[in-house]
Amino acid sequence: MLLTLGIPVILLSTLAGCQQGASESGKKVALWNGKDFSGWKLYVADEDVNVNDIWSVKEGVIHCKGKPNGYMRTESKHADYRLHLEWHWPDEPTNSGVLLHASGTDQVWPQCIECQLKAGSAGDFVLMGGAGITVDGKDMQNVEKRFVMIPKKEQSSEKPTGQWNTYEIHSDKGTISCYVNGVLQNEGTAASLTTGWICLQSEGGPIEFRNIYIEPLK
Repeated sequence: MLLTLGIPVILLSTLAGCQQGASESGKKVALWNGKDFSGWKLYVADEDVNVNDIWSVKEGVIHCKGKPNGYMRTESKHADYRLHLEWHWPDEPTNSGVLLHASGTDQVWPQCIECQLKAGSAGDFVLMGGAGITVDGKDMQNVEKRFVMIPKKEQSSEKPTGQWNTYEIHSDKGTISCYVNGVLQNEGTAASLTTGWICLQSEGGPIEFRNIYIEPLK
């Protein structure tokens, strides 16, 4: 009888250990499975537009036509992480972005903190909808402006058209750091938004993404 009662206790203890391990710092969690859009929502404002005409997957790569404006976003919300993703321009370099910590009603320009992907400007911050962050000791929040641009710190570290680039974005208790191909391009503290969806923009023209994952910090 004692043995029978002990089995569930052991099992529960084992399961608890597995659950704790799943959230350990440094453990990679795939945000995109490399096959389809499970775990993501595809959004454009025009309900008559088929989002599957804008976003598609082929051979482990996400293809985005870039028009009309919109995004693909995680269905789950995230806080305190290292985000890794890779992108390149298959044709003429245009515009896109990584939107951090969006929430609420889906809209083309949600309140969020953007890590820019516009060609030549990867690493810029763009504060949308009144979001705030402090850079070099200056509070950059301006609730009266729809967009607040914060330039990157270094010369562009992007690779030539057609080559894959790497974005490493660290978000830790209000501090956000953006690395483009290993170069720290921007960093801010006291971000007003610290949790929410992660979005990849459709904006401007064709762009491709791959190898998207996060490493939780807690």
